[in-house]
Amino acid sequence: MRAMVLEQVRRPLRLVELPDPPAPPGQVVVKVEACGVCRTDLHVCDGDLSQPKLPLVPGHEIVGTVIATGEGAPGRLVGRKVGVPWLGHTCGHCEYCREGRENLCDEPGFTGYTIDGGFATHAVVEAGYAFELPDDTDPVATAPLLCAGLIGWRSLKMAGEGRTIGIYGFGAAAHILVQVSKHRGQSVYAFVRAGDEAGRTFALDLGAVWAGFSGERPPVPLDAAIIFAPAGELVPMALDIVRKGGTVVCGGIHMSDIPSMPYRLLWGERRVVSVANLTRNDGTEFFSIAKAAGVRCVTSVYALEHANDALDDLRAGRLTGAAVIVP
Repeated sequence: MRAMVLEQVRRPLRLVELPDPPAPPGQVVVKVEACGVCRTDLHVCDGDLSQPKLPLVPGHEIVGTVIATGEGAPGRLVGRKVGVPWLGHTCGHCEYCREGRENLCDEPGFTGYTIDGGFATHAVVEAGYAFELPDDTDPVATAPLLCAGLIGWRSLKMAGEGRTIGIYGFGAAAHILVQVSKHRGQSVYAFVRAGDEAGRTFALDLGAVWAGFSGERPPVPLDAAIIFAPAGELVPMALDIVRKGGTVVCGGIHMSDIPSMPYRLLWGERRVVSVANLTRNDGTEFFSIAKAAGVRCVTSVYALEHANDALDDLRAGRLTGAAVIVP
């Protein structure tokens, strides 16, 4: 198998040849057909997340076909198309797992962080964390749904049932979420980086009712705001434009420090909450609603050996939609 390997943080990935993997007990071998590139991959490679397994194969938005199963894994999965998300293992016995909140598991494993991921021709994953997909699934179009879509959906649920939703950081997650929100009858107000006219136009084309630059005020007070950009200074901005009782959701795994702010921004029973990982139930819910909403992922495709280019383009803000790596 071939894989792009992170050997040291803040260094480029290196293309290596490795033995084809066996299927350990309870796990399956997936022949990777596409793997999305997520901002979390940047946080791993850039050292913002401090405990990656090294050496590491990044990538946690995997779509592929099961080619082998280990002892105890369902044999019927062989030949099936599956999707593999960020959450790759939970202990099953901590209080969070017992309460159905496996996203907060005390002993988790994460694809592309503590478990080798999908920037490769093959991946080994726990059978219980491989979502079965229809045989006619388009791998490239589906890969971004495995994290950008799932985290976006969990963020939207935490934002509540409000009709006006602000989204900061119009990348892979936001471009999926605006389509889901429109399907649900919610109006999206998009915020992009100052001067990013292409991002502003992109948001409007996908169904946002308004698009402006971070720091601008939308034409109406918002019921909730979701922040995907890893910029802590956006939290006070978002609080300043949500109505009383509104919610600001921090949807990323990493964010710069939130600056000091006046209490009046929080007063009025406004809330700031974070989203942590996902549950398998989120996947069941989201794939159903994504199909009903006719979600269309806008993608830029990179060959496996050009994974560093994909990361660079994401880091520099040169992408529209989502980057996807194809072995």
